Amino acid sequence: MLEKLEERKEQLERELAEFIKKRDELNAASREYARKRDELNREVRELLQTAKEIKAKRDELNSKTKELKLKRNEVHKEIDKLYREVDRLRKSIDKGGRPLGEIEREIRRLEFRQQTAVLTIEKERALVERIAKLRKELEERKAQLEKHEEFNKLIMKIRELKEKARELLNEMKSFADEADKYHEQLIKLFNEIDEKRKLADEMHMKFVESKKEADRCHAEVIKRRKDIKDLEKVIKALKSKQYKSKEQREKEELLRRAKEIYEMFKRGEKIETEDLLILQRAGLI
Repeated sequence: MLEKLEERKEQLERELAEFIKKRDELNAASREYARKRDELNREVRELLQTAKEIKAKRDELNSKTKELKLKRNEVHKEIDKLYREVDRLRKSIDKGGRPLGEIEREIRRLEFRQQTAVLTIEKERALVERIAKLRKELEERKAQLEKHEEFNKLIMKIRELKEKARELLNEMKSFADEADKYHEQLIKLFNEIDEKRKLADEMHMKFVESKKEADRCHAEVIKRRKDIKDLEKVIKALKSKQYKSKEQREKEELLRRAKEIYEMFKRGEKIETEDLLILQRAGLI
């Protein structure tokens, strides 16, 4: 019985050592996962701050682009207004032909289509030829009509406004291109942020799992220590009981032998010094 209990105690001590080792390894792993998670979250916060600054710059440029577009639209309205005046004057000078403002508007419409639509090579070539033909027609008509002084003044004013519109367009494109660069940076930043957030979430899940398993191992450590302590009490009690039983048997054996020697002494038989010592230990002399 005692031997089996001691074997069980040794087994529990081995299990205790294993659970302690595993618990400590898991706690170390969970601390590392937490460190990586916190580092990634810090990097995400820094990237978000950078993204906020870049977004502010992009939005400011987009706002300037919109303002310039509104100004350019106003200039185009003024140009269209002047073309209407030109057309009214043209009708009194030039009795036939298509209104110049209509030609100008068609050129703008076709140029916009050329810049924005996806065209085949043949269609784009035809579009370019059409724009060139309209421009030639417009310039020829203007050259003819510019001989008229009032008409010439209107055309000069239109040219000034067109130059202003071109300047506004160039400035607008410059702001728009810069805004696009910032927008591309934002896309890259947000992709990086998403990746880091994903990694941070993975680290957190691993941290939770490691901590949970470490806590389970710690509970097993506590249980094993309690079992070992309880077992030690039982072993100690059994050993104490066994010791007392042996002592009692030795005492009984001593009394039995002492009585035999005492009977020998009473019968006058010779006894040895060792026998006297046994009588003394037994309390018979």
